[in-house]
Amino acid sequence: MPSPRQVAKDPAVATAPRRFVFVLLDNFTLLSFASALESLRIANRMLERTAYTWMLVGEGGTRMRCSAGTEFQLDGDLIELTRDDVVVVCGGVDVQKSTTKKVISWLRREARKGMLLGGLCTASYALAKAGLLDGKRATIHWENQDSFAEEFEEVELTKSVFVIDGNRFSTAGGTSSIDLMLKLIANDHGEDVANLVADQFIYSSIRTDQDTQRLSVPTRIGVRHPKLSRVIQMMESHIEEPISPSILARDVGMSTRQLERLFRRYLARSPKRYYMELRLQKARNLLMQTDMSVINVALACGFASPSHFSKCYRAHYDTTPYRERGSHATRLSI
Repeated sequence: MPSPRQVAKDPAVATAPRRFVFVLLDNFTLLSFASALESLRIANRMLERTAYTWMLVGEGGTRMRCSAGTEFQLDGDLIELTRDDVVVVCGGVDVQKSTTKKVISWLRREARKGMLLGGLCTASYALAKAGLLDGKRATIHWENQDSFAEEFEEVELTKSVFVIDGNRFSTAGGTSSIDLMLKLIANDHGEDVANLVADQFIYSSIRTDQDTQRLSVPTRIGVRHPKLSRVIQMMESHIEEPISPSILARDVGMSTRQLERLFRRYLARSPKRYYMELRLQKARNLLMQTDMSVINVALACGFASPSHFSKCYRAHYDTTPYRERGSHATRLSI
């Protein structure tokens, strides 16, 4: 691998600085933003010149608070940009609230210029709300996948750590910003420079858009049992139309009784209870992240009636779906 000085001296990469415009939404995720910004700073250092510049903008043009509570001084309001700029929208907690009409209008206006434009973490929601991801592949943090899929059917949602589709990009949040930026840096200045940046991060496993954002089922549950993992994968992919335990058992070559023992041994609950918890978790995400009616949430999570849904929800969360949504709306308005 060449040294930073050798890379910097290559006349083929001696181009004008490229400006990244970070659009900070209220309650944006600090890790996603900082990872992207630091990637550009380190690239400049490795190239020993200013290959990238950046500015921070946001609604109001003064300060913006991240989800950790720290405020950042902005360089300006939602200003007019050029086609050569790269727009990076930074989302985080309660992105629905921070995606205001002004933000949506600005995104639509600037996107008409054809620049590279995308979002980090939950900011894919803002782009989709503006109609900028219609007919394109995209990703978003796994916690927001259910609500996003319900609201934006015209977007091809993936579980990748990041996606670049034409002049749109999106990431799943967290350290996936590093993977995206390494890809963009490699496109601009070659793999050697991107690898130098990764080394500075002590980032030894660079992910591609083919990598998925969540841990594998065995890793998540702490159990490496192939049949158990397969059953859980089937459950997770059939929330709206639940599969009976007998069919789940049959599809992995077990009896219903064997499946029951397997779940109780490794997860201390029955398959039915585990399945119910998966469905209720999705329901809670939809209640808190979408405007779907409680009836439609119930149907999307495999409950035949609102009354049965409410009974199960209350038994698990000690509150009703209606009260859950009401308390969440109250918190958002504070």
